[in-house]
Amino acid sequence: MSIRRAKPGSGSSFTTYLAGYVSPEGGATHIDDVISSNAVIPRFVNEFWTAKQRQASSIHEISYRACFKPQLPRFFIELLTRNGEIVYDPFSGRGTTVIEAGLLDRHVIANDASPLSRIMTEPRFSPPDIDSVRKRLETIPREGGDAEIDLSMFYCKETEQEIVALKEYIKQKRQANRDDRIDRWIAMVATNRLTGHSPGFFSVYTLPPNQAVSQASQSRINKKRGQLPDYRDTHRIILMKTKSLLRSLSLPERKNLYRARNNARLLTGDARSTPEIPEGSVTLTVTSPPFLDIVQYRDDNWLRCWFNGLNGEMIGKQITMSRTVADWAMVMGSVFEELFRATRAGGWVAFEVGEIRKRSINLEEHVVPLGIAAGFVCECILINHQTFTKTSNIWGVNNMVSGTNSNRIVIFQKPGPEP
Repeated sequence: MSIRRAKPGSGSSFTTYLAGYVSPEGGATHIDDVISSNAVIPRFVNEFWTAKQRQASSIHEISYRACFKPQLPRFFIELLTRNGEIVYDPFSGRGTTVIEAGLLDRHVIANDASPLSRIMTEPRFSPPDIDSVRKRLETIPREGGDAEIDLSMFYCKETEQEIVALKEYIKQKRQANRDDRIDRWIAMVATNRLTGHSPGFFSVYTLPPNQAVSQASQSRINKKRGQLPDYRDTHRIILMKTKSLLRSLSLPERKNLYRARNNARLLTGDARSTPEIPEGSVTLTVTSPPFLDIVQYRDDNWLRCWFNGLNGEMIGKQITMSRTVADWAMVMGSVFEELFRATRAGGWVAFEVGEIRKRSINLEEHVVPLGIAAGFVCECILINHQTFTKTSNIWGVNNMVSGTNSNRIVIFQKPGPEP
């Protein structure tokens, strides 16, 4: 069963599609109800999309903590929007939603409290060819000075000097407003190659590349593994990663990304106040907000901030890291009010809430009343669950535990016919 778009002004076509969906493995959708905010909300559980990375575009392969797979936004974009309509993400992170929307020829708006989000997102709307990147790298000096902070536990002296030289080059180009799309691409790739656990990164072996450990933690890793930082050719690594990012990008997808770039709004600020977004302009929001105090964004990104000349301490204070559900709900309630203002009549919000504290907190049940209070209709809760073994494990929704590959999304619609 397949539909391209739900009926405007009604969630019935969308929920009918979910109810009748059969997974590629033949699994039927399980349906039950959740009581929240004095409302009975249908809940649909199935494998609605796969999380296999290689089935998504290679342009997405930028490391970032707490990001969802591209298949998640694609599912909703294809069902609930048409070409040229606006797709928005108020907590954009590495830009998964808006890059996927661009690939699908939609207009895009992204927002994030951290300026790192734009650094990681904007260049992928204007992907260069490999020869242009190679020629630009040939003009960038390799001999820089020492970093102003101790990075000896991550890099040998020669690698560190190359990174410092690249950092200074990017800084000078930005300050002079002379950085072009190739410079921004190189800055993005370098930002995402700073640390990792393979020879494809600038650093000696460390934790997976979606976070940067502290200097003290890296020193302990080095001691435990008996390792010393070896030389890494930063220019060669940037070229290798560029080639990898572009490997599956087709010419039509490039053209779609370029078109999206022409109308894209990439904002840096508080999701509770986005006056740059016209009222009633957004057809679909797909997002995943900061989850309580689960992810330490400031600690994870300190090295990326250093490389890009950003104040990580100040940025960290702007990220919503509430310790209690009540505090988190207060912030998200204001976000929903702003989403309601920006969403067109008949438009949609897909709000992903993940797996929180070993499922001891059903965060989706706290999200439902927030959207309803803002004026939305809660159409359903969708759970994409990918560990299909015994039937009891598939449908025992309340028994899902940390480590299952699940997405939990609350779906809202703004009442009224489309203009």
